[in-house]
Amino acid sequence: MSSTTSIKQPVNPLKKRRIAVLTSGGDAPGMNGAVRAVVRMAIHSGCESFVVHEGYEGLVAGGDLIKQMHWEDVRGWLSRGGTLIGSARSARFRERDGRLQAAKNMVLKGIDALVVCGGDGSLTGADLFRSEWPSLLQELVKKGQLTEDQVLPYTTLNIVGLVGSIDNDMSGTDATIGCYSSLTRICDAVDDVFDTAASHQRGFVIEVMGRHCGWLALMSAISTGADWLFIPEMPPRDGWEEDMCTVITKNRERGKRRTIVIVAEGAQDRHLNKISSTAVKDLLSTRLGLDTRVTVLGHTQRGGAACAYDRWLSTLQGVEAVKAVLDVKPDSPSPVIVIRENKIERMPLMDAVQQTKDVTARIHAKEFDQAMDMRDSEFKEYYSAYMNTTTVDHPKLLLPAEKRMRIAIVHVGAPAGGMNPATRAAVGYCLTRGHTPIAIHNGFPGLCRHHNDTPISSVRQVEWLESDNWVNEGGSEIGTNRGLPGDDLEATARAFEKYKFGALFIVGGFEAFTAASQLRKGREFYSAFKIPTVVLPATISNNVPGTEYSLGSDTCLNTLIDFCDAIRQSASSSRRRVFVVETQGGRSGYIATTAGLSIGAAAVYIPEEGINIKMLARDIEFLRANFASDRGANRAGKIILRNETASQTYTTQVIADMIKEEAGGRFESRAAVPGHFQQGGKPSPMDRVRALRMAIKCMQHLESFVGKSPDEIAQDEFSSSVIGVKGSQVLFSPMGGPGGLEFTDTDWDKRRPKNEFWLELQGLVDILSGRSHKYSTLVETNNPRENWGCFETT
Repeated sequence: MSSTTSIKQPVNPLKKRRIAVLTSGGDAPGMNGAVRAVVRMAIHSGCESFVVHEGYEGLVAGGDLIKQMHWEDVRGWLSRGGTLIGSARSARFRERDGRLQAAKNMVLKGIDALVVCGGDGSLTGADLFRSEWPSLLQELVKKGQLTEDQVLPYTTLNIVGLVGSIDNDMSGTDATIGCYSSLTRICDAVDDVFDTAASHQRGFVIEVMGRHCGWLALMSAISTGADWLFIPEMPPRDGWEEDMCTVITKNRERGKRRTIVIVAEGAQDRHLNKISSTAVKDLLSTRLGLDTRVTVLGHTQRGGAACAYDRWLSTLQGVEAVKAVLDVKPDSPSPVIVIRENKIERMPLMDAVQQTKDVTARIHAKEFDQAMDMRDSEFKEYYSAYMNTTTVDHPKLLLPAEKRMRIAIVHVGAPAGGMNPATRAAVGYCLTRGHTPIAIHNGFPGLCRHHNDTPISSVRQVEWLESDNWVNEGGSEIGTNRGLPGDDLEATARAFEKYKFGALFIVGGFEAFTAASQLRKGREFYSAFKIPTVVLPATISNNVPGTEYSLGSDTCLNTLIDFCDAIRQSASSSRRRVFVVETQGGRSGYIATTAGLSIGAAAVYIPEEGINIKMLARDIEFLRANFASDRGANRAGKIILRNETASQTYTTQVIADMIKEEAGGRFESRAAVPGHFQQGGKPSPMDRVRALRMAIKCMQHLESFVGKSPDEIAQDEFSSSVIGVKGSQVLFSPMGGPGGLEFTDTDWDKRRPKNEFWLELQGLVDILSGRSHKYSTLVETNNPRENWGCFETT
């Protein structure tokens, strides 16, 4: 609107802050979750919230495309794919006249802060808009389109960026909103062709997105055990055709019946000549005589609902974006919200954009090693891990005979997604380095029960072909149970001596942690235990001290949100229905809380807080108020999550019955118990790729003890340790010693860490469900949920 007749009255500078959010560039699963979080966190923080439809084009057009949002307007958005507020390329916004009109529309709407979710181009445009903002306002006043009084309250524009991109091509962050959902689509597609590829001994060339970034290609190659990989950052050396055919031929000779090659759409050779999926297919067909097919996944990689990680990530980053808007000073650079390992952080927006552009420039300049160095360290680490485990023929990596170890691998505890991929990675690395990987089948009871048998069936070396098929298998192929070495420590020690174990790799949950503790303490009595031991946490409960992430927890979350999405559909169809869903997790509420964030649960009950009658009373009152206010017009059903051990008295069925009784016929409730369904089938891509990375780090850690005597090993506190993600780092924590996990961070009675990093998220579940507003007017309790921790905004 360019006419001055439409200008509103001067805006009161004391009125509430108005925060707008837009999505721009290519759509990505999780964008809707980010918009929802920004809208609700802004309202919770005492601000007014707006959305801009159709990206920057909507900002230029103004009018109804800039719309105020209320709490209920974003209900149900978490499970929706794409972006519900639209995204469009805007040629007009690229010109100053377009940005001038956008500035005018924002002033007329009273908006002084903008959250932009998009790629590097969208974020660059946002930063330019902010830098030009003062001059744009001056020009609008000079042209008579706005008055001095109108622009006075808006002299500063706050911009915060969220990175929404399936390519994961932004430097400075480990993951972008949408990338793991896209990776899930790719892995599902490749998993689906496994059977037909093996049945007919076929080859499949899979083309995935990624013009300038090979993240999707690399991670899908790791997740599916692809034989060969093409990414733009690291083109294959000249003569790659012969190298690829040699590797695939050797794999076939070992007995592998399927061949998978992953090609990024931006794949090229070292002379920047494009490598097409069709050319690769023709090469396999003509040189090797393979019956080869090409599958171009295209835009199916963008579609569908967001996976659990992207829902969790978009929600936390949306909340952080609002906090950043309220924190940013006029002279501080625009921030972009990033994640490093498990920690949400802020960094200067243009630093991230420039680093991203520098990588592309290095690729175009054929400086590929520098391009890899400029990617985050995790990317380079994954690439190296993939190359070292895809084929075990690396003569230069073989250790001298005296440095090779017999590494025992055992699974302990309940099965969890990622156990098999971790074992596969460990075996591949061992064979590459010349170590002997030995699987202990059926856990420590299997070791003790059969150690006198001949031939030994429970302790045997793992061959490459056997483990290669475990790349996408759920559960535990070598068997797992809750038996501990302490059940028969003497027999365990005799077995260790008999098989001459030189190191031990334990994969599992709290039982695995306990087993490592027992073996460490047993060194005092049995010298056979004086070998390096490392625990790789793998449990859906995510309750192992020393880490904020356990293999299997992401698989569980994805399975659980699929279940909740399905029953929410039932609840929505019936309009006025509440489902109380029981989650697993033992005495840790991690799964319930994180799933609650990912599905937008109305309430979450966890053992750390327990359940009492006052809590139930106010939650029932909260449900009454919600159903009364929508009068049945809103079709979105509600879900309450209850951890299986949250209360012995208030069971899932009891809570559902109480809600039904107290509803007085105005709404109804049902109980749902997914049970062991939550352990999942095939492990999620995140569990697969992290299994590879963590397992190889564990092997390298065990190698660091080569050459040390048993007593030297026993005296080294890191000789019995746990690998874990802590904040923005991956590190090893010792089991024993003065600062060891056994003494400082383990609640042995409740089988969980003393300090659970995710507890502060519980308050956020309540904030985004709207319960925090209701609680202030209901019965006061001493429940810790009343204190909203770091998410409280004053």
